[in-house]
Amino acid sequence: MAVRMRGYGGGERRANLALAGVSVLAMVPAAAQSQGADRTTAGAVRQPNIIALASEPEAPRDAAQVRLSIPQGPLEEALVAFTAQARVKLVYATALTERLTTRGVEGAFRPLEALGKILEGTGLTYKAVGPSTITLVNPRYVQLGEDTGHAVTLEELSVEGRRAGQDALAGLPPASGTVGQPPVPYAGGQVGTGTRIGFLGNRSILRTPFNVTGYTEKLINDQQARSLSDVVLNNPSVRNDAPPFSERDSYFIRGFSVTNLDTAFDGLFYLANPRRTFTEGLERVEILLGPTALLSGGTGRVGGTINLIPKRAFDEPLTRFTTTFISDAQIWTHADIGRRFGTFNEWGVRFNGAYRTGNTPLDKNAIEVGVAALGLDYRGERFRASVDLNHSTQNVTAPTSLFNAVAPNIPVPRAPNARRNTASPFEYNDSRYNMAAGRIEYDLLPETTVYAAGGLSRYNEDFLTSNYRVTSVTGLASNSLAIQPLELEGFSGEVGLRSRFHTGFVGHQFNVAASEAVNKNYSRGFVPFALPTYPVNIYDPISLPFGSVPTINFPRSERQPLFTELYARSVAIADTLSLGNDRFLLTLGGRFQEIDLQSYATRPGPTQGTLATSYKESRFSPAYALVVRPTENLAFYGNYIESLDAGPSAPATVVNASEVFAPVVSRQKEVGAKYDFGTVAVTASLFEIEQPNAFTDNATNRFTLSGLQRNRGLELNVFGEPTPGVRLLGGVTFIDATLVNTANRQFDGNTAPGVPDTAINLYGEVDLPPWLAPGLTLTGRAIYTSRMFYNQANTQSVPDWTRFDAGLRYTFEGANGKPVVIRATVQNLLDDSYWASAARGYLAVGAPRTFILSAQLDF
Repeated sequence: MAVRMRGYGGGERRANLALAGVSVLAMVPAAAQSQGADRTTAGAVRQPNIIALASEPEAPRDAAQVRLSIPQGPLEEALVAFTAQARVKLVYATALTERLTTRGVEGAFRPLEALGKILEGTGLTYKAVGPSTITLVNPRYVQLGEDTGHAVTLEELSVEGRRAGQDALAGLPPASGTVGQPPVPYAGGQVGTGTRIGFLGNRSILRTPFNVTGYTEKLINDQQARSLSDVVLNNPSVRNDAPPFSERDSYFIRGFSVTNLDTAFDGLFYLANPRRTFTEGLERVEILLGPTALLSGGTGRVGGTINLIPKRAFDEPLTRFTTTFISDAQIWTHADIGRRFGTFNEWGVRFNGAYRTGNTPLDKNAIEVGVAALGLDYRGERFRASVDLNHSTQNVTAPTSLFNAVAPNIPVPRAPNARRNTASPFEYNDSRYNMAAGRIEYDLLPETTVYAAGGLSRYNEDFLTSNYRVTSVTGLASNSLAIQPLELEGFSGEVGLRSRFHTGFVGHQFNVAASEAVNKNYSRGFVPFALPTYPVNIYDPISLPFGSVPTINFPRSERQPLFTELYARSVAIADTLSLGNDRFLLTLGGRFQEIDLQSYATRPGPTQGTLATSYKESRFSPAYALVVRPTENLAFYGNYIESLDAGPSAPATVVNASEVFAPVVSRQKEVGAKYDFGTVAVTASLFEIEQPNAFTDNATNRFTLSGLQRNRGLELNVFGEPTPGVRLLGGVTFIDATLVNTANRQFDGNTAPGVPDTAINLYGEVDLPPWLAPGLTLTGRAIYTSRMFYNQANTQSVPDWTRFDAGLRYTFEGANGKPVVIRATVQNLLDDSYWASAARGYLAVGAPRTFILSAQLDF
């Protein structure tokens, strides 16, 4: 019987199999797994218990050694990773493997030697039936002489398409669906071999004409990341611009502000927690650098887009508990439980729950966090669906405050001690977040999928905070207290179609989608009250006593007037033309967007509730992108892409507070190259982004638009495992952020505030030799940020800073035969004090030395 299937790397192959009278309806292609294809959909019929491994004509036993890093876990997942890392072709149905686990393999091995180690303890073995064919065997049936349909005879297996030694990052051309596991990890397990590129779907790295990275759950766990801000520290083009012990995370990407409100959840916007995303329910964090109008529409993401991929249940049951201690006295308990049900494991449930509470290294500061994330999914032969329900609470006592302004006629003072908290102990931030999202997909044809997705979220925040204005280089400042009750509601929906087909010798990846995202802000902004402004010193703060502020009758977030209402509607279309087995990929497309915004007067008075600003603007934003791959392992790319963004809003501290400006258009041009060496990959990008410049004039205290901010940059990145037992992740970014065409040419040629010209992030791991310390891994990270200017006149700046982290990870087998992982990390090893950010007119202090110790147990 003839079966047509795809092998690893995109080549098609035919297999003629006589299966003892058992018909084969589908087989699982490993590369489809790497692109997030659904296992059961690809291999719903599980009768044939075979695994066919096809390599070059030579026997794979004689192949050269390859470096493998396959962790303990489900056998099926390990076999998929084996195909990606060993550069072999692997086709199998899952009847023999569906409930089995493996101890994994780590080190340099010949492919068949590694396969044997992966199968150790599973009761399975392999048998060579030809120079390039391996059959998976269950010895029990051989010994018993049973004829149960498990005996397999392979008459012929021939391979067509590309050679087995091709790169892992190129992978298959993407499957048309996205529901299910994301693309498999690259060598080292820290990043994915591909990411989701907006409505274009999953794309492998070497076929993507953008700078993209997907950080895996393994990396998140190994770095003991507490929130999204900890994960983005791996990318040199991203900088945090909010204090670590505040209530929020916020970012600068390629030198432009991107708030947590602009983060996507499973491709949908205004659903993620608008202040802080906790990591417990995340399978992957994907960062796409640059504007994304064509790819995802929406507003506010000139520098880049962060997309959160939620966890899904694996075929193998998972019960994992992690207990963590964080200095000074935080205890963090996390449970991760996954199960699949049904005849073919078509129903999946993944629950993550966590609770964290205690004092932080910052004086007077404490945090209490509760997280619950439930992911449900169904994977049928042609239909797939997922539902996510998220809830979190965050209660922060004495949250560290931003220093909201520095007097224009003084140098920026040195950073205070990182443990010194200027907030009074009665200040607080209490928040509640709830979200529900769903996605469905249906395959009209094997390579044509229609889909729909939608969700809604609500965030409530009650906030009492300080507002500092530094007036002297000696640290003197004036402070006023304000309340900020806030409620945010988000709605998002998307429908679309993805299809792959050919017209003659030209391949097409055609995509069309329509979306709408709504964000409603119920708030008065910062509301000062009768307590007068009082002096403080940031180096020797004196707290106000309890009872000095009557907090009991403060207004609550549930009863605030509507401040702004934003509707972002769009229709996008794109076609990727391919030639020469995807050696040449040209994407042409655009998105028609409409931004509809209303803002209302919220301050008490006769105008409260009246319409203050209203506009409805629309525009077609084109995009062009090209990938040229002269070899399997090398890709050159270029793109032109735009964004249409809602105009900036004036902050509460200026004379034109709450004024909302008309939409602005930003444009990016980028070229780059990517090379996959097999177990390590390097990328390089050159880009230019222009955005209308918004700033606060210190002389008039008025927020306005003037000229352009033009950022030109060079990015160099590396990831993977260059030598056995050594893993690297990070890079360097150089940015020339220049102001041009400013009013009266006042600031032309100056550097844009808050943008460092050099940023370096490098994370590394080294496995100690088994003879020295089996299972022990050393970890370390260095983060460098060069000097930044605070103001547009470039008369005020903050110095450069470097932070070092160090850690250990010890993995061993517990009494139940399941892995136990002990992790220890010291962040800011030298306990330096520094200004971590000078963005958006604020100063943010970095975190002091922090100890993190955790134990992870599987049951």
